Amino acid sequence: MPTPTTREGYDKMKAELHQFETVDMPRIAKLIAEARAEGDLRENAEYHGQRENQAMLQAKINLLKSKIADAYIVERDPTKTDEVTFGARVTLLDLEADIEEIYEFVGPGEEDYSGEVMKILVTSPLAQQLMNRKVGEKIDVETPGGIIRYEVKKIE
Repeated sequence: MPTPTTREGYDKMKAELHQFETVDMPRIAKLIAEARAEGDLRENAEYHGQRENQAMLQAKINLLKSKIADAYIVERDPTKTDEVTFGARVTLLDLEADIEEIYEFVGPGEEDYSGEVMKILVTSPLAQQLMNRKVGEKIDVETPGGIIRYEVKKIE
């Protein structure tokens, strides 16, 4: 399924893939060769550990390649603030808890849940339910903890 992303998110995924393929994978291959040179592989924990690391890194590479293949670059329109779209920063008011939350809808590789502004995937259930909404609209969002009623306070 095609997934929108910004130029920055796409470039970040490409850089991470490059790091994995040109730095991390050769480093692990070297460690495997060194462990293999130590002799008996049946009881060589270092060898088996590095082979496991190699397999996990290859899985990450495959996943990243898939994300890159599915991504298409969308340019953000900084003048469009009348409705929620890809790249929008949306301030929501949780009507029951009376708490404001700020979300930015981003593509793969850009998500970040640690800051004051939570960057969430545009394909997430919350983002999908908020697409094309306008300031003042109220929406019921189904979450694992139950339904949360939000009001769209601001779109940037």
